[in-house]
Amino acid sequence: MSDIHFEQTSNVWARIRCEDSVAQELSEFFSFTVPTAKFRKKEAKKYWDGKIRLFHIRTHKIYAGLEGYVRHFAKDNNYSYSCEMLKATVEELPKKEHVAKWIPTHTPRDYQWVAYLYALNRKRGIVLSPTASGKSLIIYMISRWLLERGKKRGLLIVPTTSLVEQMYTDFKEYGWDVEKNCQRIYEGFTSDAYAPLCISTWQSIYNLPKKYFAQFDFVIGDEAHQFKADSLKHIMEELVNCDYRIGTTGTLDGSKVHKLVLEGLFGPVQRVASTKELQDKGYLAELDIKCLVLKHPELPTSMKSMSYPDEIAYLCASESRNRFITNLAESLNGNTLILYNYVDKHGRILYEQINERLLNRKVHFIHGLVETEDREIVRKLTEDETDSVIVASYGTFSTGINIKHLHNVIFASPTKSQIRTLQSIGRGLRLGDKKQKCTLYDIVDDLRYGNYVNFALRHYEERIRIYNDEKFNIKTFNIGLR
Repeated sequence: MSDIHFEQTSNVWARIRCEDSVAQELSEFFSFTVPTAKFRKKEAKKYWDGKIRLFHIRTHKIYAGLEGYVRHFAKDNNYSYSCEMLKATVEELPKKEHVAKWIPTHTPRDYQWVAYLYALNRKRGIVLSPTASGKSLIIYMISRWLLERGKKRGLLIVPTTSLVEQMYTDFKEYGWDVEKNCQRIYEGFTSDAYAPLCISTWQSIYNLPKKYFAQFDFVIGDEAHQFKADSLKHIMEELVNCDYRIGTTGTLDGSKVHKLVLEGLFGPVQRVASTKELQDKGYLAELDIKCLVLKHPELPTSMKSMSYPDEIAYLCASESRNRFITNLAESLNGNTLILYNYVDKHGRILYEQINERLLNRKVHFIHGLVETEDREIVRKLTEDETDSVIVASYGTFSTGINIKHLHNVIFASPTKSQIRTLQSIGRGLRLGDKKQKCTLYDIVDDLRYGNYVNFALRHYEERIRIYNDEKFNIKTFNIGLR
């Protein structure tokens, strides 16, 4: 018998047969400290050590999607290895002329076709393609093919109600009879599945009984980087009859545990293109990043070395800072998206100031309590406008929203999240009939004194690293606030 025998037991799980000493090594290999552990420990049970373990040492269970990592572990440690996977039927792969019948108004780009074939050939995996690269078309083609090849019902999981509506609209534009073939699931719609493809937010289905998920035989997770949340993992673990498990995303957060959880739930990550490659080919808009470093007046001694919450509260309430953002929005030509973190203590203030100043331009205010239909109306209105301003929370408009005629993006709140940064940038990368370029205005707050570097400035250093990794054009401007 091999030192390590990997046996897939379901579409979700596998079991590893090995000696206890090897199991202990595997447990350590697949154990990771959660980056936010020190904050989550306060909410968790006292015995939690802040680690996620992807190999269960008591049951020897592991996600089936991690087979490749187990194989490499065995090779690197000179263990003999054997593998027993569930038998997979060999499916005929589609021809381009066949797919063309489904989408008479669109021709898949080369990287979209690569992603499509990768997903169908592997049956499980994550397609990593830049934000704004047309992942909805990839998802549409995968869904059409699987349903035509005999799959009874598929589940497409998205993070927001706005993305449910957008997917539904996109599929209709591609030429599908969505009223017959698709159904939307979120508040106000039934969760009882009746259509071949169900498009749902994870929040709408995560607490449904196990038998509900048994009816699906393929699953696609859009914005798959969000699937590390416990509720999303629960859904994926319940989808035991889904042999096709495809994720799509434009961003991963860079942590190994994040990547392994996703690959365990779906399968290996396959990057099909980079942002720079698609910009060079003319598929994405050119992007200029202007980092506006605001040097704040020296603070009173009592306010120096503020805690993070105190610093954020100070920035949100800063009259000179909010006035600067308002003046910036007024000076820009074209449609402008302003992204903020906190609704009442910042977003509403910015909206009221900008709306009062820009009397001859449409100013929209978007946050979590705005109905999905109203958000969709704003999105569609902006498609036909040339000088509107959207003041929106990161949570509602940083991910997935498709606005082709967006000329400017302003980061009004500091962030160090790689996912949030790249997803937010993606709002401006979509091409429009009269738009080939977008400018990001990154608001940076310099509250340094002596050797002390404030939180917002440290977050900016993280964003600069992200910009450089993506090879974006960056210019920095130092501005003194009064």
